Amino acid sequence: MSGGVAQPARHSYLLSRYAESVFWLARYMERIENLARIMDVTVSFARQGTDSGWLSVIQINSDEERFFERNKKVTPEAVTHFYMLDRQNPNSIASAIEFAHENARTLRPLISTEMWTQINLFHRDVRKMTKTDCAPSRLSQLCNKLKLQCQSHMGITEGTFFRDQSWAFYSLGKYIERADQTTRLVDIKYHTLLPSASDVGTAIDISQWHALLRAAAGYHAFRRVYPSGMTPSSVAGFMLMNYSFPRSLVLCVENARTQLYQLRSGFGLHCDDGAELLDELRAALTDPIEDVLRRGLHEYLDWVQLMLNKIYAAIAEQFWRAA
Repeated sequence: MSGGVAQPARHSYLLSRYAESVFWLARYMERIENLARIMDVTVSFARQGTDSGWLSVIQINSDEERFFERNKKVTPEAVTHFYMLDRQNPNSIASAIEFAHENARTLRPLISTEMWTQINLFHRDVRKMTKTDCAPSRLSQLCNKLKLQCQSHMGITEGTFFRDQSWAFYSLGKYIERADQTTRLVDIKYHTLLPSASDVGTAIDISQWHALLRAAAGYHAFRRVYPSGMTPSSVAGFMLMNYSFPRSLVLCVENARTQLYQLRSGFGLHCDDGAELLDELRAALTDPIEDVLRRGLHEYLDWVQLMLNKIYAAIAEQFWRAA
């Protein structure tokens, strides 16, 4: 038998149901973390006397109809139950972990034992959550635990998930969801919690931007770029257009583009419509933040979310809906 270097086997295409499941596993895990961040920043705003934050959580998730079908008015208790414990709400953390767990079950032949074990334990812990755990005095602590569980999942996945097509679909789901949720986190502060231009620069305005950065795990990174001073434009620009901040909109879009092009160049899987939409969105992120604010940040973020929905639709149509 002659010696030599073994040649890698040619790749086989990922089953469409696996592609869809791994994409949505990433989205749901990212969604849980970001919803925990939104709830955490909202309870922080509430401590400062900004009651409108609870309504804004519902509005930003487009859940008004579903919420008011079961609740007469917006209260901290009602919103917390709706987004933390309510399994009839598909956007709740309780529902998201169920969906993530089912997708992980489908992916059991592909994911590592460590990934499966951690998701099982996380699923068990969320199912044990009670109304007492979600009390206002304990909500921030609970949100921090949820964020840490999601970060454990991300770390285990980074260290154990095989780098084939499934990794590219997982990364696509993660970055598309993160981009969407970053826009929602910025919007919850800028559009809803700052109704009057006269509030800009006040103590409560600065404290809210401070809380927002902490909710996005960006406070210390922001201070490295802006060691003194904090303005709406600097915070919004940092969260949306800074290439070095892991949760920034522009970096998420860039990473999603990279994964989609990797599917094409590395595995022969094309999604031309999705690639064109990502290129269009990327081009729109070159405008100075001052121009965006002048034209209207809320309208800009609405457009970004619409583009992200179109990108998802193009990916789904190409890789699993048509299968």
